[in-house]
Amino acid sequence: MPSTELLIAFFATTAIFAYIPGPAMLYAAAQTMARGRWSGLTALGIHLGGYMHVVAAAAGLSVLFHAVPTLYVAVKMAGALYLIWLGVLLFRARAQDDAVISGIEPKSARRAFFESITVEVLNPKTAIFFMAFLPQFIDASATFPVWLQFLVLGTIVNLMFSSADVMCVVLAGALITRLRRSSHAQRLMRRAGGAVLVGLGVHVALQKS
Repeated sequence: MPSTELLIAFFATTAIFAYIPGPAMLYAAAQTMARGRWSGLTALGIHLGGYMHVVAAAAGLSVLFHAVPTLYVAVKMAGALYLIWLGVLLFRARAQDDAVISGIEPKSARRAFFESITVEVLNPKTAIFFMAFLPQFIDASATFPVWLQFLVLGTIVNLMFSSADVMCVVLAGALITRLRRSSHAQRLMRRAGGAVLVGLGVHVALQKS
């Protein structure tokens, strides 16, 4: 494994990246605002989607995004359109769907779980991040092979980012609890969640590679 000094730098840098508000945190908060705390936590299926990028980085598949710019743009646009579509669905939700904000409807929770995995898988920025960030902390002369170091360090990164997402969900859930008794507030929170998702989609679509 890398030296102790390298690992300290790795943990410090990862923590900084993890707790700076980013798309994953906003997505988790938007799901919580729109569907309640349970759906927000289930939306952390984004964590599982992250492992696909970890495996891809270990296998070197993420290099394809550098080698084939068109593929990168195609995946990015697919992810952006998917986020916008999810946001529009929240805007179009019927008034009776506000009951979901209590976070006890299993179907909604499962749907949020699979939606979040799809969102993460369709995020090429994550793949590029792993390929650009992890190699700086890989020691080619270490006992463990490079691919195993990618998997171990990538898993640590994914766990740390997920801890930040959980914190974001808890804070958003606390806000939901205060507003739960007001149907008007519930509609506003659902629409706010939809607006965040649409905004994220537009941001991803317009963001330079």
